[in-house]
Amino acid sequence: MASKPVRKAVFPVGGMGTRFLPATKAIPKEMLPVVDRPLIQYAVDEALAAGIEQLIFVTARGKNPLEDYFDVAGELVATLGARGKAQALADLEGTQLTPGNIAYVRQQEPLGLGHAVWCARHIVGDEPFAVLLPDELLWSPESPCLKQMVEAYGKVGGNILAVMEVPREHTNRYGIITPGRTDGPLTEMTGMVEKPKPADAPSRLAAVGRYILQPEVMDVLSAHKRGAGGEVQLTDAMAELIGKQPFHGYTYAGRRFDCGDKAGHINANIALALERADIGDEVRAFIATLK
Repeated sequence: MASKPVRKAVFPVGGMGTRFLPATKAIPKEMLPVVDRPLIQYAVDEALAAGIEQLIFVTARGKNPLEDYFDVAGELVATLGARGKAQALADLEGTQLTPGNIAYVRQQEPLGLGHAVWCARHIVGDEPFAVLLPDELLWSPESPCLKQMVEAYGKVGGNILAVMEVPREHTNRYGIITPGRTDGPLTEMTGMVEKPKPADAPSRLAAVGRYILQPEVMDVLSAHKRGAGGEVQLTDAMAELIGKQPFHGYTYAGRRFDCGDKAGHINANIALALERADIGDEVRAFIATLK
């Protein structure tokens, strides 16, 4: 029987962004710009390119700017139109989503990624769904990461995680998979562990913030078992299902920027700026002056 299509995507955006204080005292970390677009826009564009129809944002207090960003800014649109600012109006198009395609649900307590995903359970229902972590900027404009994963899902079904090889000394920063058989970019998963010590890591294949999951993971998350950091870990819930459902790691072909990290965020700004026809040469010339 063919797998159900992946129509819904969950964006856990309730985090406090403490690594970017004091900026995130007033601005959600997902609204921090990379060149001229906020992080959340890159994740939303990736989801839409993969055929996602409904976007589910799991928010928290202080995240109102996210909701405003994807709303229609009537006064701004009217002003730009009256002034003949056609390009500025075109730049706004991706921020004005079709009515009814976006939903918001609150995570009242910061109990971890697994808890944030669980908060979306009633909207997800009994369908497979994607999860995108916006502070992981996966950059492959010709073939976005989630689109690659949806194509792989059409072949193998089940659950799929985007993975990349990381240095062994960094395994304690990620969910690390235990690999089985490999078929091109797909690696069968026989286990998974959250943030293992380098000596204990079963591989160097780390989950990098993109998931396609079956709805049964919500049942596991409903137990609210605490894992690493005393939080409800999505990794732990997935690990419970491995062996009961198919799980694969998908080795993502593209670049990754950890924009939850200050250096990673700056690197993303530089890399994407250099690709821009309008500012790339100027930025490149400035970099050449640095010692």
